[in-house]
Amino acid sequence: MIHPAKSIRTFIGSKNFHESTKFYETLGFVVKPLSKGFSLVTVKENICFYLQDYYSKVWCENSMLFLEVENLDSYWEAMKVLGLPDKFKGVKLSEIKNEDWGREFFLHDPAGVLWHFGVFK
Repeated sequence: MIHPAKSIRTFIGSKNFHESTKFYETLGFVVKPLSKGFSLVTVKENICFYLQDYYSKVWCENSMLFLEVENLDSYWEAMKVLGLPDKFKGVKLSEIKNEDWGREFFLHDPAGVLWHFGVFK
């Protein structure tokens, strides 16, 4: 059966909800509170996820999201200029890596959630 889906949204945790909210706002994402300790974070129309005030080290440090972007070099440069590792404890930004399938770089958020930003060949 084919379902007429409109979007898919994952849930991610936060070690410090306020800090994670500021982190995602600094990235340029729109954070809309839905209830206490629970927000909808919008990257772009229909590209969203839920941020919650819940932390489990094992869960957060094993959560990964992949965001496909149009121009990886420009996206990485814009990300680098933000100075996220200097502004948020635990945040790490990698260099761009070339893979057989395409290119990507990594960003760990303040709770340890691993973001992959990439382009496919």
